[in-house]
Parts: sequence; C-alpha cells; structure tokens
Amino acid sequence: MEEGKIVKDIMLELFEYPHIPYWFSIEQVIKVMKASFFQTPKNTYPLVVLVFDEKYNLLGTVTPREVLKGVSSSHNYSSTNLKVNPEDKIEVDWEKVFGDESKNLAQKPVSEIMNPAKHFVDPLDPIKKAAYLMIHFDLPVIPVIEDKKKLVGVVRMNEIFDIISDEIIKK
Repeated sequence: MEEGKIVKDIMLELFEYPHIPYWFSIEQVIKVMKASFFQTPKNTYPLVVLVFDEKYNLLGTVTPREVLKGVSSSHNYSSTNLKVNPEDKIEVDWEKVFGDESKNLAQKPVSEIMNPAKHFVDPLDPIKKAAYLMIHFDLPVIPVIEDKKKLVGVVRMNEIFDIISDEIIKK
C-alpha cells in the first residue's frame, strides 16, 4: 500500500453522511434511509445512518438490518417458536413476522435498536488501522474523531476495499 495514506485522505465529511438524533422513531429512520440510500443514483453502500445526542456526540449507528429486526415481531424469532423438521427447514408463521404489529414497533426510538459506537480512528491514523478495526469488529463504517472528541467524518468499507485491493492486484 502506498505509504503515507491516512484516514483523512478517504473519509467522508460528517455532513455528507445521513445522521439523525437518538429520539427519532424507527419510522423516521426508515424515511431517512429511503431518501438517502434508495432514491439517489450514487452508490452509498454501506447503508448506515449515524445516531447523535443533543450535543452532536455520536452515540451509534443503525443499518437496514437493525431496522428490520426492530419492526419484526420478536417472539417469532425466539427459539421456542421456531420448529425445525428433519429436513432442517425452519417453520415460522411468516405472516406475523412483519405484520400489523410492525407499525406499532416502528414508533420505538432508534436508540433501542442502534449499534453503540465503540471504535474510532483519528484523521491522521493510517488507513491500515481503519481497515484492521473495521475487519476485526465487523464495522461497515468507522467514525473519524478529531482531538479525541469531535466527530469529523466516517470511513466506509468501500474506500478501504478500493485502496487495499488496488494495491494487491498491482503486485
């Protein structure tokens, strides 16, 4: 990899990325996701929304996966309600998984379903550090924190993959 490449070289600025306050409902997050990810022509993968407190401190992230888990009838995912037959087919009452209850569940605050932010990089950190943390902790994005407190952006797996894969295929 080209020496000297740092996080700042590939990060997206904070306001280039969708973000919401923690008190938004899951329904509001769905609307933000649909407007941000699914109706724009540019590739925005990974689909992640940043979640902030009232002082603009990053609390966590939420993806479509957490949203769908949050609006599904959780009792349908419990092991007591799953029946596995001899052919290893899972039997679930699929009509109840995303049924009428989903609209009620969508009124819960996003803070109940978000993934807490625990891992960060500095803008001057090497890209390899961001790659390691993202791989090791299975993160689709990693927040970029300046002066150990101020969130300035994010690094997506797309950019990490692009740089590292280019270097590998050049050899």
